[in-house]
Amino acid sequence: MRKLVFFVGGAGAGKTTLAKALANKRNVAVIDMDTVLRPAAVALMTQAGLDPSDRDSASYKALCRDLGYRLTMDAALENVANEVDMFVIGPFTKETETPNWIEQELSAIGASLLNVDVRVVFVQLRDDRLHHERIKHRGLELDQYKLDNWEAFSHSLVKRELKWPLTASSVLYYDNSAPLTEQKLAMLDRFVYGGVSGSVQSLQP
Repeated sequence: MRKLVFFVGGAGAGKTTLAKALANKRNVAVIDMDTVLRPAAVALMTQAGLDPSDRDSASYKALCRDLGYRLTMDAALENVANEVDMFVIGPFTKETETPNWIEQELSAIGASLLNVDVRVVFVQLRDDRLHHERIKHRGLELDQYKLDNWEAFSHSLVKRELKWPLTASSVLYYDNSAPLTEQKLAMLDRFVYGGVSGSVQSLQP
């Protein structure tokens, strides 16, 4: 069965690194919302007279957020419709909290949870301080707003519960605080491709 796997989580958690590591092992296509949206976001923010590197303010979210998810999902679903497994990367905060969101998305290509294996990997870190350290260390201009407004931004890093109608075996909470090892990558591979039981829902460092 074709797979649609979401790697979600807060900034700095390492969801892109994790997704790409498994994608490289399995030769699977990856769509990162940050990459897909970036050219449009720069253009829209510039035209509005706003900071083109801002990715977190209320103005950015009003102008660009929903567009980013639409572009990302349209590209992902087009490939799923063509029987291609897809890894999708992004925060997906509002989406994972909307119970019927995934079913509505799949219905756009005439699919459902009965014929697409949807899995979600929540990538998280042990605390906000580690998020801050990693975001600061990677030194991206797009992260400056987060760092300058850390107290407000850090509220987005709380652990979330998936509201989609998926079985427990389709959701993994992955603690990415420690370095990725071959053993952990193998565990992640089994979660996505090996049909692990519902009792395996969390992978600690």
